Amino acid sequence: MVRPVTLDAYIRPMAAAAAKDLRVAIIGAGIGGLALGLALREHGVAAEVFEQAPALAELGAAVGVGGNATRLLRRMGLLEELEAVATVPTELVYRRWRTGERIAAHPVRDGDTYLKRVGAPWLGIHRAEYQRILGTAYGSAALHLEHRLVDLVQEPDAVTLTFANGRTARADLVVGADGVRSAVRQWVSGGDDIVYSGTSGFRGIVARDDVPSLPDPEALQFWMGPDAHLLHYAIGSDAEEINLLAVVEGPRSWDAADRWLTEVEPRDVLARFSGWHPAATEMVAAAAPAVQWGLFVVQPLLHWYRGRVVLLGDAAHAMLPHHGQGANTTVEDAFTLAALLAQAQPGDLEPVLASYQRMRRARTRQIAASSWATNALLHLRDDDPDLPWRDEKMRRFADDFGWIHEFDTERALT
Repeated sequence: MVRPVTLDAYIRPMAAAAAKDLRVAIIGAGIGGLALGLALREHGVAAEVFEQAPALAELGAAVGVGGNATRLLRRMGLLEELEAVATVPTELVYRRWRTGERIAAHPVRDGDTYLKRVGAPWLGIHRAEYQRILGTAYGSAALHLEHRLVDLVQEPDAVTLTFANGRTARADLVVGADGVRSAVRQWVSGGDDIVYSGTSGFRGIVARDDVPSLPDPEALQFWMGPDAHLLHYAIGSDAEEINLLAVVEGPRSWDAADRWLTEVEPRDVLARFSGWHPAATEMVAAAAPAVQWGLFVVQPLLHWYRGRVVLLGDAAHAMLPHHGQGANTTVEDAFTLAALLAQAQPGDLEPVLASYQRMRRARTRQIAASSWATNALLHLRDDDPDLPWRDEKMRRFADDFGWIHEFDTERALT
C-alpha cells in the first residue's frame, strides 16, 4: 500500500513559504513550470515542481526571448545571466526565397532600436541554457524528477496526485505546465483539444562558418517561399551558432497520432528547398535534420481551469511558432498566475483562477490566431496576387505587431 505524503514532506521548510498556507503542485519543469515556481517563491508561496523526465532537457534547439518576457526575467535578477549566453540580433529581415532580396528590415540591436521601443531586449538563446538558468535559480530541493503524473483526484479541500513511480502528493492547487500534449489539460477539458496544423518543421543548430553564403549572419531572418519558409537567428555569447527552423506545408495528416515527431532522411528535407538561395540550402544541408516535427496547436479552450486544477503555457494555448511567442506568453502566464495567487486563500481559489483565465485567454488567443494567419503569408507563391500586400505588411511589422512585444504583464495586473 502506498502511503500518501504531503508536499511539505519533499523539502525542508522555507521561511518564505511559512507565511502562506497555499500549497501548489506544478506539473512540468519546462520554461513555464520553472518560471512559475520562481515567481511564486518571490511571493512567498510554496510550490513543488514534478517532472516526468529523469533530467532537465528541453526539446527543440533554441528560443527567442522577447521583451515581454525579458522584462519579467530582469525583475527576477536573471537577465544578466541570460544575456551572457545569448545573442541580440542586429535586425529582423524578410527575404525572398530564391534571390535573397531584402523585402523588409527592422533594426533590433542596431541603434538599440528594439530596446528603446520595448524597454527590454530580445535574446536568441539555446533552450537548454535557458532551462539551465531557470533550473539553477529554482534549485533541486523542490524539483522532483521522474514523476510522471498518472492520476488526479479532486477532493473538497485538496487534490491528490498519483505518479507512475508509486508516489502520491496532495496540494491545494495543481498547475498543468506539461506542454501541448498535457495530461492535466485532458483532466480539465475532458478531451484531447489538439489540432494538427497541416504543417511540419525541421530544427537544427549549425556553425556560422558552415553557411558562407549567408548575408547578415547575426540578423533574425525569414526566407519566404512557395509552401515553405526558413527562420534563423544567431545564438550564444559569440554568435558563432545559428538556430534554424524550416517549416513546410504537409503532410496533409499526421499519422503518428501519439507523437509529434518522426524520422526523415536529411536528403529528402534538402530536396524540399531545391532552387532556394544558396544560404538557405547551406543551412538545411549543414543542419542535416533527421527528425520532422508535426506542428500542433491547442484549439481555443473555453475553460482553463476546473476546480483546483489550472493550465499554463502550451497546455492552455499551444500556438504555431511564427511569432516566436510560445515560450514568452508562457512566462507572462506564470507571472500573472503567481501575482494573483499571492492574494489567494486555499479555500477560495475560484475567483483567482477566473481572473487569471480572463486576463490571459484573450491575449493568447489573439497571438495564436495571428500566428496561424502568418503561416499562409510566409508561404505565398511568386504568382500569388496577395504578394505585394504581404510584402508591404512585412514592412509594417514593427507597427502592426509591436503590441505583442511591448506588453507589460505587471502593468496589466494593476
